[in-house]
Amino acid sequence: MLRAISRFFEERLLDRGDVPADAHEHALRLATAALTVEALRADYQVGASEREAALAGLASIFELGREETEQLLTLAEQEADEGTSLFQFTHLIDRHYPREDKVRVIELLWRVAYADGHKDAHEEHLIRKVADLLHLPHSEFIRARLRVEESLQAD
Repeated sequence: MLRAISRFFEERLLDRGDVPADAHEHALRLATAALTVEALRADYQVGASEREAALAGLASIFELGREETEQLLTLAEQEADEGTSLFQFTHLIDRHYPREDKVRVIELLWRVAYADGHKDAHEEHLIRKVADLLHLPHSEFIRARLRVEESLQAD
């Protein structure tokens, strides 16, 4: 996995100086994107609006351009296909992201879940499971959902 991550970032980003040459950071980004893919697939229907929400969220969090974000999501889809559990992705994030960044990941997953206009029970279950694996209290899980709901109502 780290070889593919390193190659992706070396070819697309490092020569521009956009991201550090730290493989750990690359793995964290891919883990976040892989969780986003899991949220995309949670209701067994990947719609264009959900994919667009995933791309926009990843681009915003990691400050990437459209092409780099699409390539990151494609690589994450491959990793999610090969992954055996959420733990391999959440473990990296839990160990290396501060609480605020973990909450941002949960908010991203909520945005993807709501992108098609409704929240599916499978999506909510997945996001709750990810929040638990990131050791976020239930109150953070709920507050993240409410913030996303409020922002979507304001749009």
